[in-house]
Amino acid sequence: MKDIVTVQDAVTAFADFMEPTAAELDAIELEMPVILADVDLLDAQIITLDRTPTELDARRVRRARRRALAARVALLNRTAGAVPGGAA
Repeated sequence: MKDIVTVQDAVTAFADFMEPTAAELDAIELEMPVILADVDLLDAQIITLDRTPTELDARRVRRARRRALAARVALLNRTAGAVPGGAA
């Protein structure tokens, strides 16, 4: 009979050094408006999954899509100056 042994490294893989760095947390904070806009878009799309979308549902999805795109454009405009060499 073979013994089943857990691999200690796999069980305790999340050590202190694997926590997000300050730079990674700042990047998440910078992208938070995009993340929230995408969540709103997904919510609007999920509502329409189990029924025939009404005109109100279609407007809600369009509005959420516009907000998500606007958030992405705002993020790109904010970060375009931070890219070394700049983006044309």
